[in-house]
Order: sequence, then C-alpha cells, then structure tokens
Amino acid sequence: MDNLLRDGRISQQDHVQLLNGSRSQEEALKHPLSYIADQNLSDTSRPGTSLNIDALLAWLSEASQQPIYNLDPLKIDVHAITEVMSFEFARRHKILAVDVTADEVTIASCEPYLSAWQSNLEHVLRRTIKRVLIDPADLKRYTVEFYSLSKSVRGASGNTNTKQFDGVTNFEQLLELGDMKDPDANDQHIVNIVDWILQYAFDQRASDIHIEPRREIGNVRFRIDGVLYNVSEFPLQVAMAITSRLKILGRLNVAEKRKPQDGRLKTVTPEGNEVELRLSTLPTAFGEKMVMRIFDPDVLLRSFEQLGLANEDYKRWHGMIEKPHGIVLVTGPTGSGKTTTLYSSLKQLATSEVNVCTIEDPIEMMEDSFNQMQVQHNIDLDFASGVRALMRQDPDIVMIGEIRDLETAEMAIQAALTGHLVLSTLHTNDAPSALTRLLELGVPPYLLKATVLGVMAQRLVRTLCPHCKQPDTVSEADWKSLTRPWKVPVPQTIYQPKGCLECRNTGYLGRQGIYEILLLSDDIQEHVDERVDIEKIRQQSMKEGMKTLCLSGAQKVAAGDTTIAEVLRVAPPRK
Repeated sequence: MDNLLRDGRISQQDHVQLLNGSRSQEEALKHPLSYIADQNLSDTSRPGTSLNIDALLAWLSEASQQPIYNLDPLKIDVHAITEVMSFEFARRHKILAVDVTADEVTIASCEPYLSAWQSNLEHVLRRTIKRVLIDPADLKRYTVEFYSLSKSVRGASGNTNTKQFDGVTNFEQLLELGDMKDPDANDQHIVNIVDWILQYAFDQRASDIHIEPRREIGNVRFRIDGVLYNVSEFPLQVAMAITSRLKILGRLNVAEKRKPQDGRLKTVTPEGNEVELRLSTLPTAFGEKMVMRIFDPDVLLRSFEQLGLANEDYKRWHGMIEKPHGIVLVTGPTGSGKTTTLYSSLKQLATSEVNVCTIEDPIEMMEDSFNQMQVQHNIDLDFASGVRALMRQDPDIVMIGEIRDLETAEMAIQAALTGHLVLSTLHTNDAPSALTRLLELGVPPYLLKATVLGVMAQRLVRTLCPHCKQPDTVSEADWKSLTRPWKVPVPQTIYQPKGCLECRNTGYLGRQGIYEILLLSDDIQEHVDERVDIEKIRQQSMKEGMKTLCLSGAQKVAAGDTTIAEVLRVAPPRK
C-alpha cells in the first residue's frame, strides 16, 4: 500500500482508509491485491479509471519485472504441473507451477518479492525457474482444483479393490493375468473427475464434450464456438471409468459396450442453471467413445436478433412461420443451429391458443409449452408413424425432427394439406437443394408446389470478441469472393480478431447464424418439375431477394461482427 502511494497510484486519503479501515473476517483472509481491487479505488495516475485487479497486476509486474500470466485451464497439463511440487509446498508458499519443459519450470505467484523457496526448488528440479505473476483469486482456485483432479486421477489409476470391466472393446487389449487395477465407475475419484469435466465445460461455454479412447490414453476435448480444443489426457482405464460413470448417470446399459447407445441427463451449472446433456456412445478400436452435447435452455429465451436473424431475413422467415398451414424447412449440416432456430420459432408460436406437437430423434431440449414425442426404433415408432399418431392429437403446429425418407415426407405433406403448419429439417448444402432432395425422395412436384412454403439454409459463424477486435481494411478481391454475383460496395473498415482474456486469446466470442431464405413463389413453382433445374431456381430466388449464405455473411463482416475467413470456413462460395 505504501508503494502504491509512493508511485502515485492512490491518494493520501485512500491510503489512510486502506491502513485504518475495519475489515470483516472474510476480507481479512483475502490477499492484499484482491482486497484493494475490491475497494474500487480511483487510479490517481490515470484519471477516470479504477484500480482493478488488472491494473494492480500491471503495476506490480512493471515494478518487479515479472510478466503477468493469464491462466487458461484448457492449456494446462495438470499431471505435469502437479508433479513439480507437493500440494502442501504449493499452498504454504502460495505458488503454482503452470508450465513445465525439459529445461525450465514456470512458477506463478502473487508475491514477486518472496523467493525463499526458489533456490531449494531449483536444486530439487535441476531446472531453471521462470517467475510470473497471477491473479490471487486464480492462484487460490486452481491450486485446489488442479491438485484435487491429479489426486483423483492417481487414486482412480491405483485403485486395486474394484472389479475388472467386462466386455472392453479395445481390439488390441492384452491379457494381463492378475490385473485388477481398473477403477469402478462409482469410485469417488471418478465422481470427482466427472464433476470437474462438466464444470469446466460449463465455464468454457462448450457445446460438446468428447471422451475418446486411444491406444494407451483417453483424450477429453471440448468444442467451443464450433472448434475442438484438447482439454486433458487420462490413463485409458480412467477414461473408460469416466465413460461408464456418465452411462450410469444417463441411464444407459453399462454392460453393453458393443453397440452404440443414446441417452440424456440433466445437471446444474455452478451458477444454478439447469442444463441438459445428450449422450451418445460409439464402439471404437480402443474402447467406447462418448460425445455429450450440451443444451443450454437459455437459448430458447434469445431473440431472433440475438441469433443473427434480423432485418429482411427475419421478415421473410417470420412471414413463413406465421402461415396457418404448409411446410417450412430448415437445412444445414449437423451443428449448424437448426434445432435452436426451430425451438426458438416454436417457442414464439406456442401460445395458449395452439397445440404444438413434436416428434424428435432424440428430444433435444425439454420444453413445457410443447408436446414432445421421441422416436423409438425398438418398438417401430419412427418419424412416419409418429406423425401419423400426432395427427390424431388435434395439433395446430407439428415439428418433425428430420425428413429422412419418402414415408416421412408423405406424412408431412398430408399434415400440411389437412391444414397444419409443419416445421422440419433436411440435410442439404443450400436452400434450393432442399427442393431437389424432396423430389429425389419421390415427392411428386405438384404436392411439393402445394405444400412447401419456403426453405431456410443456415450456418453458424464465430463472432468477433467485442473487447479486442481491431479495425482493418479489405481488398476488393477478398470482398468479391463473398459477394459475387452482387455488386456490393467494399466497406471502408472491417475488423479482425486479436485475442484477449475475455475470448481466451482466440479473438472470437460466441456464434451467430448466417441465413439463406428461399420463398416458394409462383415464379419459382414454375421451375419445379421432374427435370428440375436447380440453377434456374437459384437465379430466380436471388432475383426475388434471396441472399446466399456468403452474402449474408458479408453483411455481418461489414457490420464488424465476423471475418471473411470465418464466413468462408463454414460457407465456401459457389464456383
């Protein structure tokens, strides 16, 4: 505190208040940096700013000549850093190893001038030590979490009192006589590891969790904003026990490891929000692979504008789903946001005056305002038979998870012809291709003309982090790659990713949709026949105002929401 006053960072009055002010028991236990940051004092050397923890760390870093370390738990090798020193040693000296190489160990602390431990540790490790500064709150939290995780992994790996897994499908597995070291799925260590994985997935805004067995290890990866990141590696048997624990929670058959299985579970985030997870297992060469898709119920509360559907696109989409009857299709690959679009639309349509029924495989998110039914192939309840049953339930709006075959398409058409609004999905690359896909399934052109109201193709692009994006210019050639065949003026300024703490140095934070909406007008219907020319349909649709996915993305680039590279990643331009 004296040094802050000496360097002109706090006023004399604030200095006296810090020294003489009364503290609660909780405040007395805080590190001085955290306590000062909580006081929200004015930074006298920078009028208009406060001495938050970032400013205090920057000041201390400059004074001590030690760089600040921004800890990203997804980039930490927990096993390696916890082998550097014991938990007691780390806690006693308030330090934490954050990076380990063959020649150097990076040690983070919030006490740059205390170094009594340094020479002893260098002697034991026989490596040089690099000192870095860290937020005291991060140091306290991650010291406990990393050592607890490491303890659980070691405990699970060394558990000798539990039973051998049956039916492991590792094709290369060797018989080890007397090997009884496989951990049980209900072991407390495994419970702790599963809790840690889920907690970090929620913290990092992951949409999917992958647990993948390899020859000797098990990988855990998170998909964040559409990109997969390596999170951790576990011994293979520990990874298999994690999968078994999740299968128990998802009410799957733990003993069955030869067939794919699907399940779901509901849990609560550290903030108290309920989250649903959809589980899927797959037998692979080295064991069962599991993927968990995380569904955040908050997406149903987001407006179409927050999802990226605004202005003319919103008017075209809303005009389709407000019709009393007909078929509205959403197309795109897996993970393109089709489910979110449909659920958000149904949420708006599901008033007390209408009956909304869905048939899904599986049910993605539970919603009180819908009547949801799940496909069950083991009792011959597929999409077609499900729609047939729903038609006897006096529905106003029907959502079919996916049109996969002619029978399902015929039931959707029958529902539309009898005065119902039908929403469904198809897997095609763009909106016009949905019409040819239905014709390929065997739908007669006259029925397609009579029932289909329109098609929306969509993709998800990562949005630039608003905290760190930086202005840039764009070449005419790059701009034309997105906007052709339209002649759209080149924007004077676009933005590029930079990277900061808020976005984990990726430059991107969150995702939004880009859309291509085709309305089945009278002129387009004239081109729908057995010998349909998809290019003519595309040209006519564009004359009537349909924007391609690339042009929709270009508008978001011009608005400073995303980048040209990101749009081209998810929606390559047509040649």
